Amino acid sequence: MSTLKGSGPQTFDGPTPDDALHEAAALQGRDTEPRHGKGKAAPMLAADGTPLKKSLRRALRAQKMRALLLIAPLLIFILVAFIAPIVDMLFRSVENEIVADTMPRTVVALRDYDADSGEVPGDAVFEAAYYDVFIAAERKLHTRLGTRLNYEQTGVSSLFRKSGRGLDDIGEVYQDQFKDLDGDWDKARPWAELMGDPEWIADQEAWDKDKDGSMPRFRLAEGISDLLPRTAEHYRIFARFAQVEEGDSPLKEEPWTAVHTALYQDLAEVDVSSYTGPGAERLKAADALVASPGFKTVNFKEAFAEIDRGWTEPAIWQTIRLYSPKYTSGYFLNAVDMEKTVDGIGMRDENERIYGLLFKRTMFMSLVITGSCILLGYPIAYLLSNLPVRTANLLMILVLLPFWTSLLVRTSAWKIMLQQQGVINDTLVWLGLVADDARLVMINNQLGTIIAMTHILLPFMILPMYSVMSTIPPYYVRAAKSLGATNWTTFWRVYFPQSVPGIGAGSILVFILAIGYYITPAIVGGTTGTFISNRIAYHISSSLNWGLAAALGTILLAAVLILYWAYDRIVGIDNVKLGG
Repeated sequence: MSTLKGSGPQTFDGPTPDDALHEAAALQGRDTEPRHGKGKAAPMLAADGTPLKKSLRRALRAQKMRALLLIAPLLIFILVAFIAPIVDMLFRSVENEIVADTMPRTVVALRDYDADSGEVPGDAVFEAAYYDVFIAAERKLHTRLGTRLNYEQTGVSSLFRKSGRGLDDIGEVYQDQFKDLDGDWDKARPWAELMGDPEWIADQEAWDKDKDGSMPRFRLAEGISDLLPRTAEHYRIFARFAQVEEGDSPLKEEPWTAVHTALYQDLAEVDVSSYTGPGAERLKAADALVASPGFKTVNFKEAFAEIDRGWTEPAIWQTIRLYSPKYTSGYFLNAVDMEKTVDGIGMRDENERIYGLLFKRTMFMSLVITGSCILLGYPIAYLLSNLPVRTANLLMILVLLPFWTSLLVRTSAWKIMLQQQGVINDTLVWLGLVADDARLVMINNQLGTIIAMTHILLPFMILPMYSVMSTIPPYYVRAAKSLGATNWTTFWRVYFPQSVPGIGAGSILVFILAIGYYITPAIVGGTTGTFISNRIAYHISSSLNWGLAAALGTILLAAVLILYWAYDRIVGIDNVKLGG
C-alpha cells in the first residue's frame, strides 16, 4: 500500500505515472536516471535483434512507401492533367518573349527612343528592324510576331507580312552590284571560303549525311569578325539556319541578300587593305566599288516607307517598345478593358469594353441558374428522401436519365423547343395564352441560356441535397409535431436547418460548373446570353490569342477562389456535406 512520506511535497513510495514515462524513454534508447534503486533499462529488441524503435521506424517507412505507390498513378495524372495546365496558363498570361526574341536588335535600339516625341525613330532603329524582320521572315516567324502585335494595334499583322516579302529588294540592290563586279559574290563556295574556318570547310567537305549524321557546326574564320563584324554576324546566322533548319550545306547554298547589305555597311566603315586571306583581291575590289561615286545605296527608313507607309507612323514603334519586355501585364489589362499607352495605363474606348460586361453577366447568370436549381431541386430532393426506398429509386432514375444523353443533344433540343416556331410557343398559342403574332422570344438571349442550363445542371443540385436529406432522422419531425409545432414551424425550425449543408454543396457545385460552361450559351445564348468562357474558347480556337485567353481564365479562376473563400468565411466549408 502506498504511504505519504516527508513534510515537504508529498511523494508516493510505489509505482507512479512518471515511472511509465521513464520506461517509455528507456525503450526509445534514451539514458534515464535510476529510479527507486532500479538500474538503466535496456532497449527492447525485435525478433531479429534490431532495436524495436529502429524496426518500427523501418516498418512505418515501408508502409508509407506502399501507400505512395498506390496513389502514385492518380498523383501523376493530377499533376499532368490538372496542375501542369494551370501553371502553363498562368505563365502564358504574362509571357511575351516573342517580341524580344524575334526583334532583339530593334528592342535594344528602341531603348533610347522617346515614345512621347510623336516622331519616328532614327536610322539606327530602321537598320536594326531590317535585319530582324529579314531573319524572322526567313524563319517564318514574322507573321507570328505580327499577329502578336496586332492584338495591341490593328493592322500590324498585314504590315509584317508585306515587309517580309519586300525586304529582299533592299539587299538585292547591293547583291546585283557586287555580282556585276565579280560573279563569285553570288556563289556559295567563295562566300564560305571568305567567312568560314578552313578546318570547318575540310570537315564539311568530308561530311557524309548517311554516315556522319548532323553537319559539322559552322565556325567563322579567325579574325573575320574583327574585320567584317556585320557580315560575319549575319553570315553565321545564315550558315547555321541553312544547316539546322533547311539541312543544306553553306558550301552549296548562296547567302541571303541581307549578308550583301551587311558587307556594304562593313566596307563603307572599315579598311580592308591589310587583309590577305581567302578572297582578298575580290574583297578589296568590292571595297573600291563601294567607295566609288556611282555606287547605289538604299536608305533603310525610305525603303521601309516604300514597303508600307505604316512604318512611318510613330504608333507602330511605340507598340513594339511597349511590348518589348519578355513579361507583360498587357494581357491582364486587356482582360479588364484597359490598355498600355505611352502615357501609362488607361481605359479602352467605351465601344471596346466587352470583358467587364461579360464577367458581370457570367456571375449574374450563374447565380440566377444556381437559385433556379435550388427552387426546383429542393422539392424533388425532399420528395425522394421521404418516399419509400423502392419508389424513390425508380424516381431517381428519372433524375439521372439526362446523364445518359449527350450535352450537345440536350442543348440542341432546347433550341428547337424554345424558338418562336417551337414546341413551347406552339403549345401556348394552341392554349390561347399567347397570340400567334406575339410569340415569346426565348432563344438567343439570356432567358434561353438560363432555361437550358438550369435543366442541364439540375441533377447536380438534386443529388447533394437528396444525400443529405436522406440522413435526417424522421423522428425529429415527429417529435416537433408531438410538442405542438405546426407543419410550417416543424419544417422551417427543424427540417430545413439540417438540409442546409446539402444546399451549400449543391450550390457550390452548380455555380462553379455554370461559370465554366460555353457549349450551351454558344448554342442558345445568342449575343446577350454568352459567358466569358465563350470568349476564352474563341481566343483559344479562333483568334489564337492564347495570352489573353490565359489572362481571362486566370481572372475567372481567381474569382472562383475568392467566392469560395467568402463562402467559407460566411457559411463555413465544414458545414457542407454530401451526405452521411
